[in-house]
Amino acid sequence: MSSTGEVLLILGMMVVTFSIRYVLLAFSGRFSLPESLEKALKYVPPAVLTAIIVPSVLIADGSWNISMTNPYLPAALAAVLAGFLFPKRVLAASITTGLVVFAVVSYFQFIR
Repeated sequence: MSSTGEVLLILGMMVVTFSIRYVLLAFSGRFSLPESLEKALKYVPPAVLTAIIVPSVLIADGSWNISMTNPYLPAALAAVLAGFLFPKRVLAASITTGLVVFAVVSYFQFIR
């Protein structure tokens, strides 16, 4: 693909993304969603994050890897545990705990 084609592709994606969001924002004050739908929409971010993270943690090289030799699994479990243990659900504590556990498990697997 030529550089002109790439620029046009990026501009086209920008126009589509902007127009979709603009239409929704333009009409957002004119109607209200039912309360049940607003409650349900609060679960969208955790559901999307779960859908992204779980496959990357449990699937390696195209197959399931649910063992402690998979360094992503203990790191993810430690991050979830840290999220529940730290007060006010401090995000930095979960991220740091997951990274430290991942580094330690990877290091010990490497020297073995």
